[in-house]
Amino acid sequence: MPYSKVKPITILMADDDEDDRLLTQDALAESRVLNELHFVEDGVELLEYLERRGKFEDKLLSPRPGLILLDLNMPRMDGREALEAIKANPNLKGIPVVILTTSKQEEDMVKGYNLGAASYITKPVTFDGLVDLMKTLGKYWVEFVELPSTFND
Repeated sequence: MPYSKVKPITILMADDDEDDRLLTQDALAESRVLNELHFVEDGVELLEYLERRGKFEDKLLSPRPGLILLDLNMPRMDGREALEAIKANPNLKGIPVVILTTSKQEEDMVKGYNLGAASYITKPVTFDGLVDLMKTLGKYWVEFVELPSTFND
């Protein structure tokens, strides 16, 4: 019997690679996981989104995410710096951050976890692998994990 608690969450993906953003969007749709997906292109935009500054002021267009998918290697402010800023902010530190990157460097993994990442995942190299990952992430974060209702404000 499937688990019945299915409450879609807003996913915010920070990734500078347009192809990766489009593939993730397609994979999420293909996986039939019902979540709202928003994108930012670097760490600066990520923090602007989370703090509702600039073009992200409207909370209806930029809802608080229940999950952040974070690439490490981005221009202006990379994922490591953004993660550190998120976890240092009392209003943001409770948002789970999953590092989703091409980096397989042990030091990146250790630093990511030390900065407060919930998970560290190397990006799959195939679209089918990405679909499977989105299904698994969706199932885990939507059906199993319980997030505070304050994540919906």
